[in-house]
Amino acid sequence: MYRLVIIVVSLILTLGAADARAAGPSDVIQEAVGLLTEGLDTRREELAADEEALYSFIDDILSPRFDRRFAASLVLGKHWRKADDEQKDRFIAAFYATLLHKYASKLLEFEMDRIEIMPYRGDATKMTTDVKTRVRLDDGTNILVYYTLVKRKDEWRMFDVTIEGVSYIFSFGTDFEQEIRQTSLESVIKRLENDAGFVAETGAADKATAVEVATVKAAANE
Repeated sequence: MYRLVIIVVSLILTLGAADARAAGPSDVIQEAVGLLTEGLDTRREELAADEEALYSFIDDILSPRFDRRFAASLVLGKHWRKADDEQKDRFIAAFYATLLHKYASKLLEFEMDRIEIMPYRGDATKMTTDVKTRVRLDDGTNILVYYTLVKRKDEWRMFDVTIEGVSYIFSFGTDFEQEIRQTSLESVIKRLENDAGFVAETGAADKATAVEVATVKAAANE
């Protein structure tokens, strides 16, 4: 159950709000949960039977509202600064698609009413802020989940989630740092592209489905 919670809140991290430009930090999380709840309540059977529809359901909400470029730069750390523009775009798209494909189905197993969004106590005038939530486990205990958002002009975008003190950015950053040391950044990107089902064409990464192709284009334009 704990692993399932990690998967689900990581997906919520990327979903964002229906209208982040008009929403405060807490509203972004509240609306993300609302969008997920509505979709799962009305389409759970359809989404369970159609993998591409599930990917599309999540991607339609996710792509424009999560600061993927900022998150990717933090995950790669010093390796981001050494990467060329093509590698950066490929990493953003491949990392995103890998997570989507790996964890999307787990969303169908989660009950959204387990999430309680706590009153916002942060400072919305700062560039980054946290929104705190509690998630109820099967045994009745609660775990703390903090979402971290960054302000981009007049909108809030999510880029990190911390579960019981463990940061999503830090965890992936540690894993990728070790893998890059053992191989190389290019090898890691290719491994992610392979995991996501990418097809290499003339030095660029394309995806096998329409959803994936749109994701690559969006990443390249950020």
